[in-house]
Amino acid sequence: MLDSMIELIVLFALFLAIIFGFWTGFTDAAYATAGIIATKAVKTNQAIALSAVGSLIGMVVFGSAVAKTIATGILVPGTASGEVIIATLLGSLIFDFIFSWIYALPISETHVLIGGLIGAGIAAGGTEVLVLDGIVNKVIIPLVTSPFIAIIIAFFITGLIIRIFMRQSASASKTNRRFKRLQVFATFLFSITDATNDAQKVMGIITMILFYYGHISEFVVPFWVIILSYITISSGVVFGGWRIVKTMATKITRIRPYQGAGADLSSSLILGGAAYLGIPMSSTHVASGTLLGAGMTRGMKSVKWGTMRNIIWAWILSAPLSAVFSYIIYNILIVII
Repeated sequence: MLDSMIELIVLFALFLAIIFGFWTGFTDAAYATAGIIATKAVKTNQAIALSAVGSLIGMVVFGSAVAKTIATGILVPGTASGEVIIATLLGSLIFDFIFSWIYALPISETHVLIGGLIGAGIAAGGTEVLVLDGIVNKVIIPLVTSPFIAIIIAFFITGLIIRIFMRQSASASKTNRRFKRLQVFATFLFSITDATNDAQKVMGIITMILFYYGHISEFVVPFWVIILSYITISSGVVFGGWRIVKTMATKITRIRPYQGAGADLSSSLILGGAAYLGIPMSSTHVASGTLLGAGMTRGMKSVKWGTMRNIIWAWILSAPLSAVFSYIIYNILIVII
């Protein structure tokens, strides 16, 4: 009877990890394609197809350093039981659905996942199960600083584009048409690096489950987990969250092709570097920051600060509220199970 219950817990935890991966891809379509849709460089369905292909290619470009950080850098290895993972994912999904779908805000799945892990972990074993160095150095500092880094990099890259190309061209419209082609390439790069970062978070969660129940003896991501994670993310991208796309593409700032190219190139650089270093970066923060930075090259008034204020509040509340949700859910699960 006990073995049957454990098996059910493991299967349900794996099912929720797949759902979380799909939902991440579903909402992340907004981040990878917002710029290219805003400038109408390609049709909407073409943008999503481009993003989906890029998501799959990301599988062969980067390793699994982010997955290792998620699996070993948040909670002490071997402390994340099936119940902890279930509580983590349920708390994350509930919070994410409420704010990203109902309120159409770009919520960071990185924030809600890490917040959920921390809340469920504390509920299960107290603060002793937290890897504080990993949380501070590879989670809190990057998540807090990434929006500002994204704004600065996008502002300078877009400003460089203006200085080199826009001022040398007699026709701004002709230059913008050329940058639409570059923006397609930049969006493709963004999709590769975005999916790499996000899929590895799903890999990390599944690897934690497999390690806890003895299906693997060390924290090495099995190949089938890599394939499953990327397919799950890419499937979510195909279906795309269009309400969030609208917020990202039209309600932060008006984006022209040269700005969209600058924003997407900036996002690619940041997310690619984070994946290489094993830092679970928030593509939500990065994409919002680069759009904001690119938009600011036309002046502060070009940014819709009311929308940005709502997004920033969602960022601030994501990790703490998902931690609370997961903490409560874990305690309910223990009573039920």
